[in-house]
Amino acid sequence: MKLRFLGTGTSHGIPVIGCGCPVCTSRKPKNMRTRCSVWLYNEETSILVDTANEFRIQAVEAGMHDVDAVLYTHCHADHVFGFDDLRVFSRYHQKKVPIYGNRPTIEEICEVFGYAFRETQRGGGKPQVYPHIIGESFSIEQVPVIPIPVYHGVLPIYGYRFGNLAYVTDTNQIPPASMEQLYGLETLILGVVRYEPHSTHMHIDMALEIIEELQPRRTYFTHISHLLDHDDTNRRLPSGVALAYDGLEISFSPAPSPADDHAHGGKKNA
Repeated sequence: MKLRFLGTGTSHGIPVIGCGCPVCTSRKPKNMRTRCSVWLYNEETSILVDTANEFRIQAVEAGMHDVDAVLYTHCHADHVFGFDDLRVFSRYHQKKVPIYGNRPTIEEICEVFGYAFRETQRGGGKPQVYPHIIGESFSIEQVPVIPIPVYHGVLPIYGYRFGNLAYVTDTNQIPPASMEQLYGLETLILGVVRYEPHSTHMHIDMALEIIEELQPRRTYFTHISHLLDHDDTNRRLPSGVALAYDGLEISFSPAPSPADDHAHGGKKNA
């Protein structure tokens, strides 16, 4: 299966409106970051994690034709405001798109996008979705999904594990029980905004401590602010750790492996 980083930027996107910093004025393509989202797909299955503000642009560039499900991490604007563009997929395929998240996330999505969940006049079109509140592991088209509870400041949100890959963004606190679910990974994706500590997000040193504990084979940082230049930051990071960039694609196995035993109560090498 493949994972494509549709967007890798923070809530402002990069370049930030009106900003003249070196990253925002850079001509390097990898410093241009739309809001944060990923697409997991193969010939049979298409799964989104979040629908960022630029989702329509991201989907067109990626050549996306179908969506089997959307997993939401939380209901902040930069992670959900592309929601309306899901309507093309329900129209093309004459089916509702299942959306998943924890209770606060799904309830807030239903409030923010209330027009999609109440009777309105015909015409104009709106997303046809089917909300699911989740708390346990489940599968989407044979792809196993493990919700990983973490905290975005004090807000309870989800990361997700798919076989030997995990995607955990917008957090500065991973509870011990959730750390146990992140051992034995081939690929770890973490949201990291800058070098300096942040009240609701990871900074680089915090993320490196987590990587040292979990020992994934490779790690990518996403949800990156304009305080991190792509090339300069990558030169400073240890081997096996790098900033992601919009359009980057990686391969992974969604099937459970022997290493996944660590995701249910055993530390690596314990």
